Amino acid sequence: MIIREIKENELSDLLELYTHLHELGVPEDSEHLHNTWADIFNDENHHIIVCEVDGKLVSSCVCVIIPNLTRNVRPYAFIENVVTHTDYRGKGYATACLNYAKDLAVKVDCYKMMLLTGSKSESTLNFYKRASFNCTDKTGFIQWL
Repeated sequence: MIIREIKENELSDLLELYTHLHELGVPEDSEHLHNTWADIFNDENHHIIVCEVDGKLVSSCVCVIIPNLTRNVRPYAFIENVVTHTDYRGKGYATACLNYAKDLAVKVDCYKMMLLTGSKSESTLNFYKRASFNCTDKTGFIQWL
């Protein structure tokens, strides 16, 4: 198992992995897709963390570091798109990705790390609790656009 940040040439592997999250398929290859990928890849505050097993991307999460003017001007981290390939679940790969994200957040002096999940599955919620996230300090709200 290797935990690292994604390489620029791994977009198609990442998009395939996202089909195990909630995507119904890989997005159409387009200029918009490649421009968005370039923006994400070149943003120093946007980290796509991957777990590689035997040369295959099997798990990933996104960690975005957000500059902030409160909390003594300390940034915070937002975690999104936590996913593990269905055939590789339950082996600690996503936890390793989240731990890597935490190390990144600590390194830049973030005061908190947060995430949202749409899952109501007890096993998913317990996974996040075991990864040291809690669901009691704040209340999350979403407005879909």
